[in-house]
Amino acid sequence: MLQFLGLRFKFIYLFLAAICMAAQADVIHLKNGKSIVADSTHEVNGRVEYTVGENTFAIPLSLVETIDAGMPASVPGASQPAPSEDVPRPPEVQNGKDLIAQVIRDGQIDAAALRSIEAQGNADLSAAANLVAANFEEKRNHLNEAARYFNTALGFAPNYAVLLEHYASVLVKLGKPAEAILYGERATRASPEASEAFAILGYAYYKNEQLREAIAAWKKSLALKKDSKVEELLARAEREDKAEADYREQQSSHFVLRYEGSQAPDSLRTDILSVLEEHYSTLQRDLGAAPGNISVSLYTKQAFFDVTQAPAWSAAMNDGKLRIPVSGLTGMTPALMRVLHHELTHSFTGYITHRHLPQWLDEGIAQMEEPRSASMFGPRLAALYTAGRQIPLDQLESTFQSYGQDEAFVAYAEALAAVECIRTNHGMANLAQLLQKLGSGEPIESALRSTIHGGYAQLEGEITEYLKKNYGQ
Repeated sequence: MLQFLGLRFKFIYLFLAAICMAAQADVIHLKNGKSIVADSTHEVNGRVEYTVGENTFAIPLSLVETIDAGMPASVPGASQPAPSEDVPRPPEVQNGKDLIAQVIRDGQIDAAALRSIEAQGNADLSAAANLVAANFEEKRNHLNEAARYFNTALGFAPNYAVLLEHYASVLVKLGKPAEAILYGERATRASPEASEAFAILGYAYYKNEQLREAIAAWKKSLALKKDSKVEELLARAEREDKAEADYREQQSSHFVLRYEGSQAPDSLRTDILSVLEEHYSTLQRDLGAAPGNISVSLYTKQAFFDVTQAPAWSAAMNDGKLRIPVSGLTGMTPALMRVLHHELTHSFTGYITHRHLPQWLDEGIAQMEEPRSASMFGPRLAALYTAGRQIPLDQLESTFQSYGQDEAFVAYAEALAAVECIRTNHGMANLAQLLQKLGSGEPIESALRSTIHGGYAQLEGEITEYLKKNYGQ
């Protein structure tokens, strides 16, 4: 028994030591509130150069608030300042440097070393080694590879709660909430006092359209430990539950439509599902991949803003579900069709990239697919770019939701111009490939270089020339 306890203690030490993985990292804090986790950083000629794995990138020093050198890499996948799945975080623990050094060599996983560790027949050590590999891949947003290593680790340590939490979290990010629920429930049974386990389980329930179960799980999480993010999620779910308490449901091949009977006549619902199904096929052809069933909720205008807390200029929202205000409508209109096209496109880009894409690209593609053209504001944009007064694309990577109406107009216009330029100069196939590369975990600069053969600087120049050529006066 003492020997068994000693082995369990050793595994717990290795496990806790491994889960945050990778050596010390530098954290770049940007003035827009986001952070970049890098392997190393240094300043060169008014720019901050940073490395992630084998790739080197640079941003203007003027965008940087502070740099924390040698900090633990706290958030897997946070090396890129791009929108991501807003899953509650599993707990963080400390590094096991000896094991990491064996598994991670020259910036990549040493598969032979991993097999050698597994061949020793020590289940605890094998689980910890696969955990190192999983966290290495998760940090780089290689979610499919991370899931594979987490699953292998669970084969060696099937009831370890923290491992179950991390695996469930990755499965949600991969768009597999039903599968995530199984592991989230196992995590709560393995560690019933772990608030993080209930937080992640709640998110999996929420993404799987089990609203009441999500609310119960988040309440349990908060009873164990207060957390502002979980409080936010719970408040949103309760607003949604209240607004949709008496909603009915209608399904088509790829959509589940929820609506209040008096606010959504038969003709409107039929038109909406028809438009969505037709555009689903268009997007699948344009982008080369498609999500599974998509939820759509129809609201009165007041209920829409009550549930989403969206800015006043919002025409609709996609936060994993399409939320559409339809007050007073009895059938399809050109404006509603554009909104449906736009919001459905976000479901596709989010699915392909696991929501690991800059906002300018997401909104640009969504506008292009409405379809909308930059011609309506082309001359003004051409003058803006020619004078060098545009908002740089690397400052349009995070959400536009905090912008006022005038700022948002410029941001959306620039996003559309950027995507229109890429499609015109490099083709729709390269635009789709750019999304695939982001989904595989590549940073945006690297993905741009491997598709359009240049990073942000070249793209800004191309956009300027594109606008001058087509809309300049």
